[in-house]
Amino acid sequence: MDPFLVLLHSLSGSLSGNDLMELKFLCRERVSKRKLERVQSGLDLFTVLLGQNDLERGRTGLLRELLASLRRHDLLQRLDDFEAGTATAAPPGEADLQVAFDIVCDNVGRDWKRLARELKVSEAKMDGIEEKYPRSLSERVRESLKVWKNAEKKNASVAGLVKALRTCRLNLVADLVEEAQESVSKSEDMSPVLRDSTVSSSETP
Repeated sequence: MDPFLVLLHSLSGSLSGNDLMELKFLCRERVSKRKLERVQSGLDLFTVLLGQNDLERGRTGLLRELLASLRRHDLLQRLDDFEAGTATAAPPGEADLQVAFDIVCDNVGRDWKRLARELKVSEAKMDGIEEKYPRSLSERVRESLKVWKNAEKKNASVAGLVKALRTCRLNLVADLVEEAQESVSKSEDMSPVLRDSTVSSSETP
């Protein structure tokens, strides 16, 4: 799996509906109206920009500009980490986990302890995480996932995480993780709709 696509999917999954609307508005002079009408997610828009050569792994200036316009400093930090090499060094299985972790962190919230217990994170560890991040639920989730991953080592997998989510009756989050894995795999070869739109880039807007 291309680590840059993993990053783009991670960014897309963290965008709100309003963020997407603003991104489409910001790209209105760069992307034709017809293509923008087909865009249903951040990943759709990023795929169009990739197809038009406005965005690529070694040229992320436009992406940085768009995220800055949204004032999404958290996503800019994610981009900084990628460019510093933290994401590119990840093997395929770990890249999958990174996408899953981002989704879980954005959606689990107050149920983080229930999930942490299912992942066999000790009460002492949870107390330490709570003290370290008193005001950030998402960081508590991320830290507990790191504890689980470090304990499981090579046995840590997206399938295992999904199973734990379903055991905790966090089925919506589990569905989002599974859909994300399928979406990233498909995006490596573009969806037919977006591929058609990028191929027809010479069409009149």
